[in-house]
Amino acid sequence: MKEKYTILEIPKDERPREKLLKYGSKSLTNSELIGILLRVGSQKDTAITLGQKILKENEKGLLNLVDATPESLNKFHGVSNAKAATLLAAVELGKRISTTKASETFKITSPQDVSALVMEDMRYYKKEYFRIILLDTKNKVIDINTISIGSLNSSIVHPREVFLEAVKKSSASMILIHNHPSGEVQPSREDINITQRLIKAGEIMGIKVLDHIIIGDGSYLSFKEENII
Repeated sequence: MKEKYTILEIPKDERPREKLLKYGSKSLTNSELIGILLRVGSQKDTAITLGQKILKENEKGLLNLVDATPESLNKFHGVSNAKAATLLAAVELGKRISTTKASETFKITSPQDVSALVMEDMRYYKKEYFRIILLDTKNKVIDINTISIGSLNSSIVHPREVFLEAVKKSSASMILIHNHPSGEVQPSREDINITQRLIKAGEIMGIKVLDHIIIGDGSYLSFKEENII
């Protein structure tokens, strides 16, 4: 019996593009969404089964796309440079969309709000990023700034660099954020020391440090909630 090599050989109502248009994107599986981006498969696979193979690699699922490079995608038979570029562009758009809430209309009322704002971006970083969320008097986000990249220590996270951005943008308060590439959220002694140092600097500057959030792989820790500060 002949194998199905193309999406066109799938019954029309079951084709990913038609399903999306009729029922919405949420009705599609991850492999079907990838299939739409790939458009066509190879002599051996439909675009959908090719998507399944990408997801099944090392049992990592969608993380295979988050961590993907053109080279890692090219090893799948049927994924050309053009298709790899399409997949990588879609992933990057998803990351950027996840951070578009960082605007003046987004109000921070809890650590959960901070997590919703930065989790899908910062949880996948391979290095530690130290960022600050700058807030106005009503706790609305003014901006998010990256202060340093690399393991946290007092030499690269200096109060001068942190509060320079806050003063420039007339921030009333700020929230500190950094990620742990390990995925764990337990703070180190250095994390705590830096936080205390910045809180004291904020008291002098008149810009309050409200919290420090550590971002892990799908989880977070709030210094405020844990009574660390």
